[in-house]
Amino acid sequence: MNIKKIEGAALIALGAASYGILATIVKFANNQGVHTSLLIFAQFSIGLFFLVCYSKIKDSGTNRTDNNDKNTKLKLLLFGTSLGLTSCFYYLSIRYIPVSVGIILLMQTIWMSIVWEAFSQKTTVSLSKIIGAVLIVAGTLLATNIFSQHVDLNWKGVGLGLLAACCYTISMHASNHVASNLDSHTRSKYLIAGGMIIVLLFWNTDIWLHFDWLAFLKWGAVLALFGTILPPLLFTKGMPMTGMALGGIIAAVEIPVSIFSAHLILGEAVSWLQWAGVALILGSVIVINLKTFYEPRISNAQITGKPKI
Repeated sequence: MNIKKIEGAALIALGAASYGILATIVKFANNQGVHTSLLIFAQFSIGLFFLVCYSKIKDSGTNRTDNNDKNTKLKLLLFGTSLGLTSCFYYLSIRYIPVSVGIILLMQTIWMSIVWEAFSQKTTVSLSKIIGAVLIVAGTLLATNIFSQHVDLNWKGVGLGLLAACCYTISMHASNHVASNLDSHTRSKYLIAGGMIIVLLFWNTDIWLHFDWLAFLKWGAVLALFGTILPPLLFTKGMPMTGMALGGIIAAVEIPVSIFSAHLILGEAVSWLQWAGVALILGSVIVINLKTFYEPRISNAQITGKPKI
């Protein structure tokens, strides 16, 4: 049994679940008159403040100082912009299209991650990952109930949703490959800082025009927890354990979480067809990971050549 992969899969699933609830919260806040620019600014600013404080506390008991070279910091900041753009494009997309369609578009990152890994690492994608990705997409279509409603797609919303998926894929790449030698909280701090920079540039004056302290604190704390604090910490720790393609597939648990949250918070009815889609998604993830669960453990002696103690 490969314990590292199982642990990584669990961390990614929790991170994806945190992302899953975001669209429902944002839609709920939008319905109460809170502007998207304020929600995103609150999410990233409060999240960044927490991560900076967390890093200080985490490193205070050690002799470790923030002596990472400038290139590493700049690289993390650059890739962190993909986190900010993911939120910007995704939250904007659900203005024009239903949340269910927005989620489908965002989860195109499943096959995008597999393609990215295949080209960047010049490896052949396993059949199980291909089948798993196809099954998850099929389950996603059922879980979002797209077949039981007439969807008049707004192409602006579709374009924004696909842009969000592209940025989400880049975020996963950053979690897996960029400065992986650093602690997860250090990497998350710089990634979120990069996201904060792009949010300020993207929304600029809209933030101040729609700013409200009560809404900032009320919604910002919740969005920061589920969208900025937990996912980067969990992804940056879990992605190196699983690899980008498998991590992208596991991240599909965001779909059932979105349906549960929409049902509980927004009172949306959930049909049996949707539950079937949820079951198909979860079943696909289990099938994909069967090899991981039954993979024989390799001892340190086999890896390093050292005798067992």
